[in-house]
Amino acid sequence: MRHPHLTPPLVAVAHGSRDPRAAATVESLLSLVRARGLDVRTSYLDHSPPNPVQALSGLDDAVVLPLLLTAAFHSKIDLPGVLAAARRRNPRLSVRVADTLGPHPLLLDALERRLAEAGVAPRADTAVVLVAAGSSDGSANAAVAGMARAWRGSGWWDVRPAYASAASPTPAEAIHALHEAGAPRVVVASYFLAPGYFADKVAAASFEAGALAVSPVLGDAPELADLILARYIEASSAPARPRPRVASGR
Repeated sequence: MRHPHLTPPLVAVAHGSRDPRAAATVESLLSLVRARGLDVRTSYLDHSPPNPVQALSGLDDAVVLPLLLTAAFHSKIDLPGVLAAARRRNPRLSVRVADTLGPHPLLLDALERRLAEAGVAPRADTAVVLVAAGSSDGSANAAVAGMARAWRGSGWWDVRPAYASAASPTPAEAIHALHEAGAPRVVVASYFLAPGYFADKVAAASFEAGALAVSPVLGDAPELADLILARYIEASSAPARPRPRVASGR
């Protein structure tokens, strides 16, 4: 559904990666958002241009949305830092910052879509390991665990969280634990926005540990485009942060 009169522009902030597949996937996702009638600028915190300061150049009003699946270091520390730099460059800049993408029920819909593409539907004999990147921020890992709990009871044998780094259990540990608990089949849901090192590492380790299937990354799932639009509308409806006062010189 198009929304032709949405303003101000959206500046989407992705993590960034050395893997060229990641930026291509972000652009594919944001093209779906543009098709809904939203003016979108892409930016990256690292590895890929432009950075958020460059993307905000020439704007006096914007909604900034972190394309991050959990709220952790990048959204809590990195993003406020770059926005402060953007405001120093343009004191007139007024920014509303949207919430990170996750957690949200639409992400569970997207995860089930990707599992279906891997040939897996909810079944009482199939357990799911929900694998995220992992973080040193315990609240981010807790959010992933909360999503796993919310996903239980929707037709799966069980759903458990796992993390590619910085936290436990690992995907292999979670797969082994489910088999030991009696799960007849175990599959892995990849809770990654874009392809790259972690997604590749998780897929290889999961198959080695006995997973029957590993879903593709979320990428340009239409549910993510819907979620981006919803986050944008939530943020644009909130009061704008006051613009810093410019000294009069007196």
